[in-house]
Amino acid sequence: MTETQAIPKPAKTRIQRRPLHGVLLLDKPIGFSSNDTLQKVKWLLRADKAGHTGTLDPLATGVLPLCFGAATKFSQLHLDADKCYRATLKLGQTTTTGDAEGELLSNEPVNVSLAQVQTALQHFLGDTQQTPPMYSALKHEGKPLYEYARAGIVIERPARPVRISAIALKGCFHTNLMENAKVVTDSIEFDAIVIEVACSKGTYIRTLAEDIGKLLGVGAHLIALRRTSTGLFAESQCISLEALTQLSEAERLQKLLPIEDLLHDAEKVVLSNDNAGRFLSGMRRPTQLPNAPLVAVYGDSPRALLGSAHIAGGELIPTRLLSPAEVSEVLLQEKA
Repeated sequence: MTETQAIPKPAKTRIQRRPLHGVLLLDKPIGFSSNDTLQKVKWLLRADKAGHTGTLDPLATGVLPLCFGAATKFSQLHLDADKCYRATLKLGQTTTTGDAEGELLSNEPVNVSLAQVQTALQHFLGDTQQTPPMYSALKHEGKPLYEYARAGIVIERPARPVRISAIALKGCFHTNLMENAKVVTDSIEFDAIVIEVACSKGTYIRTLAEDIGKLLGVGAHLIALRRTSTGLFAESQCISLEALTQLSEAERLQKLLPIEDLLHDAEKVVLSNDNAGRFLSGMRRPTQLPNAPLVAVYGDSPRALLGSAHIAGGELIPTRLLSPAEVSEVLLQEKA
């Protein structure tokens, strides 16, 4: 080869995407956005279609169900599901964002008792109104609020109804001592608390932290957050991104849960082949079953999920349907 001849560059390996259908329960790592995490897992699985079921901030960790293929059609069910969180609040300080990523706004001495904290937490139980934070992905005129916040623009946000069904103090500690949280019965000096919260969709834990600080009269912001469950999916079922990366491709596929796990609360209806074909084409089917807001509909032979529906006035009415191609792909995936 002469000096003038160019050395050929190695060809880039192109990932061959494929149709995959199911749900993967990921333990989202700290420092990653939900979408960054989704794209990484999508690449690992070589999936051609994917989505997640509710954003976690980069600061947060925990349960993040990722939907692939036809499962994305039912992701809204878990956007609407109740959630549980474990949150660590730094008392005495407020920030521009309500969490540790913001700039410090105030710094007050913390002279509250555990009894005062317990009383304050109980104030938030039940149905309440919450104003969404400016640093959120909530849209205003097509733009997320955080874009306005970064530009120094404050948008009026109407308070929204949320429900906190449980809130409990799990520990307290002093951040200067760099100790683990102590049990709440310990009589110690503290400036941080750990709480567990069960709440409805749309509840901002950062805002809850700020509101708790206001009620205590010292201010507060969020320094750690972990989602421990969403719907019936719990942190014990999740796999970390690091662990998933270490698996072989076949082992990764085994971590996928079936699509119907997203419909675990739904009544189940099985249709004959004739009715299944009509239902899959979008036609309503007569039924003697009572009215129901959510039904998971299956074909009989072979047994396969066809989609979701609701029952009203003696009719089974399609809501979200798999395509015939998706039904075939799911059956082939189950046999693999």
